[in-house]
Amino acid sequence: MTANHSTQTLIKPSDAAAWIACIRRVWLDKHQPAVYEPDAFNQLLSDLGLAHEAAILARLESQYPVTQAISFDHTQDLMKQGAPVIYQGRLVDKQHGLVGYPDFLIRHESGEYQPADAKLSLSENKKAIQIQLGIYRRLLRNELPAMVFLGDGRTATLGDEVDPVVDEFITGMRALLGLPQQPTVRYSHSKCRICPYDAYCRLDFETKEDISLLYGVHGKAAEHLAEVGISTISQLAVSTVESIPDVPYLKGNKRKHRAILQAGSFLSGKVFQLNKAILPDGTWIHFDIEDNPLTPNRERHVYLWGFLVPTYTRENFHYVWTDDEASDYKGWLGFLQKIEEYRARYSPLVLAHYSNHEKATIRKYAERYAMENHTTVTWLLGANSPLFDMQNPVLDCLVLPLQGYGLKDICKHPDLVNFQWENEESGSQWSVVQFNRFRLETDLAEKEKLKAEILRYNRDDVIATRRLEVWMRKLFL
Repeated sequence: MTANHSTQTLIKPSDAAAWIACIRRVWLDKHQPAVYEPDAFNQLLSDLGLAHEAAILARLESQYPVTQAISFDHTQDLMKQGAPVIYQGRLVDKQHGLVGYPDFLIRHESGEYQPADAKLSLSENKKAIQIQLGIYRRLLRNELPAMVFLGDGRTATLGDEVDPVVDEFITGMRALLGLPQQPTVRYSHSKCRICPYDAYCRLDFETKEDISLLYGVHGKAAEHLAEVGISTISQLAVSTVESIPDVPYLKGNKRKHRAILQAGSFLSGKVFQLNKAILPDGTWIHFDIEDNPLTPNRERHVYLWGFLVPTYTRENFHYVWTDDEASDYKGWLGFLQKIEEYRARYSPLVLAHYSNHEKATIRKYAERYAMENHTTVTWLLGANSPLFDMQNPVLDCLVLPLQGYGLKDICKHPDLVNFQWENEESGSQWSVVQFNRFRLETDLAEKEKLKAEILRYNRDDVIATRRLEVWMRKLFL
């Protein structure tokens, strides 16, 4: 954390994403901002966003004269002159405490200007986008809709319908900026772990034994539990199901019982069994995919379909790889061919994976290539499917001393599966970054090196699900 306090009190549209994620983050950004570098994945998104903006700029330049603004006053001068397109405009309303930097200001036939932003998003309905463009409209003080040049090539418009969410944001931000101390918030595993203030806030959460630290206990539930005198993990751990009232996100005896056990597991490190897991009989093949969501048309491209087959050593790692989305169909057919080979060799076959992503992806690919009635596809997605999601028995049968129940959370824990990936930095976002580097790399040796690193990561993923299977079988003997 830095010691400097921001003197900036104007509300910026760029505050919207942080405000939606966590109001404390916005307060800290204003009062004691952290110095941090974006990780490789977010840097990739930033780079792609800039490339998308550059492409929109080039398109507009091919149609109109475009002038880049260099200051607030210059922006106003250009608007008075009637410049057709103003790039990187700067708008401010000190009376209402608003400032904004739209990518483009485009002159309408009426003589007024429409704000426009280039966004990688595929949807204009995201709250942060609506707030940003809505504030630009207010700064321009006209009734024209704002435009969004989306990542899939569409141009969407946003008008008066976004005013309620803009009002909510401005009102919330004004109240927030006026607070002398940071606001009280609850922990969110998905949001906090990617926040630059995670280490700073975690100390506070852990000191208070905040109940929202527990897996499956929503922040709103923690707030309501505090109202009835259960404000710490220790208090929850010694509670009974009968003593806990129904509160939002924590209703019913089953959920309450699990929350109590989760508190006990958090404090003691113990594993609690809710039920005995039933693992299907047959020959298990462990299955995992790597896909790229950042294709030009934003259709996810599976560049790696990975399998671990008996006898489950590193040499038994099989895969189907494609270099780019142009080979997407070839990769899909290669996957189906592998499945057909395994089905002929092993009976019954269990195709084990972790989470629903693999099955959902197979369904999307079948729809993409109009192959819903393909024999192998109907078998994979039918009532007697060989696909087995290992996350289901974990969630249904176990309470673990974890804040997240992802594959790595379970497998890396030294007192659980205790399997470590060769590359500690590897992960799904890491894989996307490496694959996009692979696509752009021109040096063949470096290209093969990147491919080998991705393959090693995927191999570790399927070995991890195998180790998880072995650990669960021992646990449920």
